[in-house]
Amino acid sequence: MMLAEDLLLLASDDDTGRRIGMNNLEYALAGALLIELVGLERVDVADDEDAAVRLTVRDGAPPGEDFLAGILDTVAELDGRKPKDVILGLSGVLATRLLDGLAERGVARADGDAPPAILPVSRWPSEESSHEYDVRARLRRALLEDEEPDERTAALISLLAAIDAVPRVAEGVDRAAMRKRAKSIAEGQWATGRNARAIEEITAMVMVAALAPTMITESE
Repeated sequence: MMLAEDLLLLASDDDTGRRIGMNNLEYALAGALLIELVGLERVDVADDEDAAVRLTVRDGAPPGEDFLAGILDTVAELDGRKPKDVILGLSGVLATRLLDGLAERGVARADGDAPPAILPVSRWPSEESSHEYDVRARLRRALLEDEEPDERTAALISLLAAIDAVPRVAEGVDRAAMRKRAKSIAEGQWATGRNARAIEEITAMVMVAALAPTMITESE
């Protein structure tokens, strides 16, 4: 399952399917998809002559996921743009498109009785929650028990922190402590190798986009 799909499941109530407590989710989804492409070595960052950071598309094998391949095509059209501009360019209907994919695989289902909101269908109850439970368990261990997260979990925490959605991981706990731990993880050297800088730039720009006046909010 893609990182963006994990984010979307975390943003949705398993029973009602309504997205709760995650403003600027679209920006985080865009960042998650870019991080996925960085991991596949299809997207990188480079400095231009003005020392501005730009996203670049690298040659390589097409992504195995059709959805991700389509995202790569869009990123290619934005090749050479700043990370924030690419994130804004990808955002808009990612949640709807990702939910369609989850529904096709039986992970979520569209609730036809849901009242229309910003999205055509605002409720997508989870059909298969075992994966989400595992993701939440890993997040809780990292955030509440100080377990060292793996790179994927750290990426998820960094994106949640960028849109101030960390408290959604566990209800009824010290939110300030969770935010502090998430900030420590996000600022740590969890991304390694040649992709580290690209991932750091993307997560930082998700936060910048979330703070921009052109804020996108999901239905709650």
